[in-house]
Amino acid sequence: MDPAIAQQGVAAVTAHDLSLWGLFIQAALVVKLIMIGLVVSSVWCWAIIVDKTVLYARTRRQMDRFEKVFWSGQSLEELYRNLAPRPTSSMPALFVAAMREWKRSFEGGGKAVASLQMRIEKVLDVTIQRELERLEARLLVLATVGSAGPFVGLFGTVWGIMTSFQSIAASKNTSLAVVAPGIAEALFATALGLVAAIPATIFYNKFSSEVSKQANRLEGFADEFSAILSRQIDERTGS
Repeated sequence: MDPAIAQQGVAAVTAHDLSLWGLFIQAALVVKLIMIGLVVSSVWCWAIIVDKTVLYARTRRQMDRFEKVFWSGQSLEELYRNLAPRPTSSMPALFVAAMREWKRSFEGGGKAVASLQMRIEKVLDVTIQRELERLEARLLVLATVGSAGPFVGLFGTVWGIMTSFQSIAASKNTSLAVVAPGIAEALFATALGLVAAIPATIFYNKFSSEVSKQANRLEGFADEFSAILSRQIDERTGS
């Protein structure tokens, strides 16, 4: 190998800072923008992950506490009085919504009892959908970053390699020492894409499973509570 070319390659490597910050600073403008976007997406995803982890844990505790009180034998009227004044969510929200419809129907002397069972079931369905929307909020962000992140990073890599090859053609030097820094800058974008996408995909699948479990618990309670109210309606109407 020509000593002059070798010396030029060593000088080229020395001129490039191969630290992560150096790779970012020396990257092309388009690649920089892609890297910044991926870092912001990753931070956003982790914020969602932390928020959802806390939310789902709190919701499970609410369900456990409510079911324990509900099946303890406490009267429905007393439980409703305790829960109605406070903002409720999840399973307590189902109970409050159904009891509110129940009380409204009997406040007028029971004249609106004919289709009460149907209205209660409708209220329960609407409340469940509202709770699921709250639980699923922003999960689409995780799904989008998880599926698109690697491709965005790959686009940055392709762009960076194109720029690197253009520089190689301009310098007319194809030694590895000259090529490597540009390739490293380009591959850094793919690495950031994977860093953003892998946690987003893992936690999206985990959270989707958690939402499904909580939805099943809500629907199960709604069916049981609807059956309890149906029996009480039959007792009151004498049918």
